[in-house]
Amino acid sequence: MGKETPLPYNKKNMDSEWQSFRKSGPGDFDASPQTGVPLEVLHKIGKSLISLPDGFKPLKQIEKVLKDREESIFNSGLINWATAELLAYGSILAEKKVVRISGQDAQRGTFSHRYAVLRDLATNLPHNSLNFIGEGQEKLQIFNSLLSEYAVLGFAFGYSIANPNALIIWEAQFGDFANGAQVMIDQFITSCESKWSQMSGLVLLLPHGYEGQGPEHSNARPERFLQLAGEYNNVITNITRPANFFHALRRQLAWPFRKPLVNMAPKSLLRLPKAVSDIKELTGGMFKEVLGDEAVKPKDVKKVLICSGKVYFDLLEKQTTDKRKDVYIIRLEQFFPFHEKKLTADHAAYKNPELVWVQEEPENMGAWSFILRQMRHLNIQVVARKVCASLAVGYL
Repeated sequence: MGKETPLPYNKKNMDSEWQSFRKSGPGDFDASPQTGVPLEVLHKIGKSLISLPDGFKPLKQIEKVLKDREESIFNSGLINWATAELLAYGSILAEKKVVRISGQDAQRGTFSHRYAVLRDLATNLPHNSLNFIGEGQEKLQIFNSLLSEYAVLGFAFGYSIANPNALIIWEAQFGDFANGAQVMIDQFITSCESKWSQMSGLVLLLPHGYEGQGPEHSNARPERFLQLAGEYNNVITNITRPANFFHALRRQLAWPFRKPLVNMAPKSLLRLPKAVSDIKELTGGMFKEVLGDEAVKPKDVKKVLICSGKVYFDLLEKQTTDKRKDVYIIRLEQFFPFHEKKLTADHAAYKNPELVWVQEEPENMGAWSFILRQMRHLNIQVVARKVCASLAVGYL
């Protein structure tokens, strides 16, 4: 039998960086790591977000964006979605780590919310606000990419493997744009650890929500990703609070391992007055997988509604309008890894309530099948749109 002579191999920087990481275990997901940032650091980042170079003339609507940012960060302390997101990126850059974002309209933000890169009205020259936090920081890499999801997402996945200490994000202009990259998702991203023994911390931001934009632009197919979920291979979220989004992004680099994150990102929540967080929630704490109901006492509960994403605010409005104290609303902020302990923590205090999963998607889509599998031992019912072949309706 012939003998093979090993080829000489000199370790690259990438190899040594990955050596400090380990495989995850089930216990790693019992609680998220602390990901708060000191207030003085947030204020330093906030200063960069509201400052412009001398002579720079922004668009008129940008002037209002900057004033609103200043008010929220330095006065009211009520942080909206875009501000929490930018503060998360800035905090990572200030820690001298890479943040790289690509997407069809990533610089402005798909729904005109992010405005990470501003343009001079007269010269059209760009100003990347987060590049001016302080000395020694990393520069924000944010690119408006071409309409070739398969190629762009594939490159982002490769980048996440090359640098474990970088936050790599791909944002779909609409959630269904992931269809064009489904092979990349199925064959590489969700299965990279199982098939290739390779970790990745890639983040997918997929806008999702039934808001009348029709089947082509309303559904990021959460059921697809939940079908691909197993063996703690990735993290799937549908977040309702800016602070939770802030902590979810920072958690990607705080873990001693790496997992892809797929977030069903909001559309209407970007500007919803109720979808704000106190800046103090960013200075301490961690990502919360489940959010309970602070307005209802468990002893009065007759019905428990479990939901995820923006439909929560519809339920909250109805609960408030009708002054219902017998209905308890639970938000499942993270689908997977599924956190049944936190989800049923208050269950013993209820008096055999009716348990209902509520979703805006048709019954054959969304998270219902996943929830039914995870909670099959409980008598849980569902409220959803009727079974439908089309991904979404075309009416608000």
